Amino acid sequence: MDWKEHGVKVIPGSNLDTNTAQTPGMNRAAAINYARVGAQKIWAGTVHIHPGAKTGAHHHGELESVIYVLKGRARMRWGDHLEFTAEAGPGDFIYVPPFVPHQEINASSDETLECVLVRSDNEAVVVNLDIAPVEAPEPVAWIDPIHKA
Repeated sequence: MDWKEHGVKVIPGSNLDTNTAQTPGMNRAAAINYARVGAQKIWAGTVHIHPGAKTGAHHHGELESVIYVLKGRARMRWGDHLEFTAEAGPGDFIYVPPFVPHQEINASSDETLECVLVRSDNEAVVVNLDIAPVEAPEPVAWIDPIHKA
């Protein structure tokens, strides 16, 4: 195997590809995908949401997504009518299962929300949805099924 050509690849943060599927209210940029590095099973990149902004409702088909919050405060809404909500801050991970309608909201009015995003396929699948959200979503706290307090 030619490990020089087919080995580790370092993608500078200044060289991300914004020519990827987008959802209104956020800016996605791809670092790792099939076209850029030959990735077979993952997509990774960044997402930025401006202060006070929220995305349109969407899902990612069969893909699982992981969001790692670098900076800011993320408010997630999800469900058929975005009826559930939870928040995450720097150092927190967010897991989004396949086909779950969701919306990302920057909970801060003065700080950009910056996250790293990883998906379980090499292409960015985004299905934008036209959902009438409930007015007052129900807060949901995550309980670890393995390490219950």
